[in-house]
Amino acid sequence: MKAMILAAGRGERMRPLTDSTPKSLLRIGGQTLIEHHVHALVRAGITELVINHAHLGEQIVGALGDGSAYGVSIQYSPEQGAALETGGGIFNALPLLGEAPFLVVNADIWTDFDFARLSRDVDALAHLVMVDNPPQHPEGDFSLSEGRLAQQGPAMLTFSGIGLYRPELFSGCTPGAFPLAPLLRAAMDEGRVTGEHFTGSWFDIGTPERLAAVNEVVINLQ
Repeated sequence: MKAMILAAGRGERMRPLTDSTPKSLLRIGGQTLIEHHVHALVRAGITELVINHAHLGEQIVGALGDGSAYGVSIQYSPEQGAALETGGGIFNALPLLGEAPFLVVNADIWTDFDFARLSRDVDALAHLVMVDNPPQHPEGDFSLSEGRLAQQGPAMLTFSGIGLYRPELFSGCTPGAFPLAPLLRAAMDEGRVTGEHFTGSWFDIGTPERLAAVNEVVINLQ
């Protein structure tokens, strides 16, 4: 299975840190966010990676190279000009990801989720890893019940930014910038999105304050 790391975001809320450094190259516990994901993917036996980039993307390429130093093979999906958003970014990278289900993880999270626990055999269009709602997002995103996700329901949880997708989810899409959420909602209405609830460590690195707070937590865990 191939994996894609989403690293094209501008990181507006992280300014001024991201004025000169891509968000994915900010450091948590002594390593960059994107390196943390690369190492975790290697531990799960996933070594074929695709990384998209836009803002200061040449720094990401310079830091990771072809991936050989990490025991992986990296292909890059550059997004010229403005980033293509999550949906558009994945769609743009489909020629590199192939026809089999693939894993996608947001670069701007920190988690101890074990990617090896995800089944390679995805019978839905998408399988999302959900987490408890953080203070900054108390309403959650989707409802999880008996392994299926719905737009609304009694058990609202937050999407972690980790998901498995079939290329068919993007059937009918056209090149350009577009969000992922509408595709997921449409698939949920057809009962074609599964999910699981992860209760381990997970942090959304959205602001400089959260970056500092998570650094303290992670350093204490080590």
